[in-house]
Amino acid sequence: MANLPILDASGKEVGQYEIDTEQIANRVSKQLLHDVVVMYQANKRQGSHNTRTRGQVSGTNKKMYRQKGTGNARAGSKRTNVRRGGGVARTVKPRDYSYRLPKKAIKIATRMAIRSRIDDGEIVVINELKLDAPKTSQIAQILKNLGLANTTTLIATAGDDQIIYKSGRNISGVTVEPVRQLNALTLLTPKRVLFTQEALDRVKDGTFAGSTQNTNEAEAAA
Repeated sequence: MANLPILDASGKEVGQYEIDTEQIANRVSKQLLHDVVVMYQANKRQGSHNTRTRGQVSGTNKKMYRQKGTGNARAGSKRTNVRRGGGVARTVKPRDYSYRLPKKAIKIATRMAIRSRIDDGEIVVINELKLDAPKTSQIAQILKNLGLANTTTLIATAGDDQIIYKSGRNISGVTVEPVRQLNALTLLTPKRVLFTQEALDRVKDGTFAGSTQNTNEAEAAA
């Protein structure tokens, strides 16, 4: 059981949020978190790298100079990999790095990441986060009041809040995601995670996208 202080927009504590981390995930598997994070990172790779073999670079195959009598080392084509402008010995071609782990494993990893951040004291809870119109300066001031200025921060909202998203996207190191789109990579990358109370309620009652049935049995088998 964890008790998290609930702060308002001015940084003042207005209550305590009680959450049972065992209900989120009964344990934290570093290996599973690693596997899922590597999967997300691999899926983000373009894979557009391309190098040319000696048969693909421009140039002649004519012998550069005669075999004997020049005093130079023996040499053949200008396109060999040891010469400037030549081909590459072990070429790298475009490829697709993406792959997919089982859905249940991905969902379990998301909940494990949330529990890990709670256990490490890296989650901040705000009672509500509402603005009348997109305003970057207001979000920046709120983050400063919460002690999150100049810190990479993920803001987790209950739903798709375009006002908060537009207000926070121009701040370096700040990302805004609805709780249903959270995953192990987005949760573990920033130094701090700011949850609205409503968003954390969805995590607590299991109505966010990372919830699954029979979680304890699934995690035990992970």
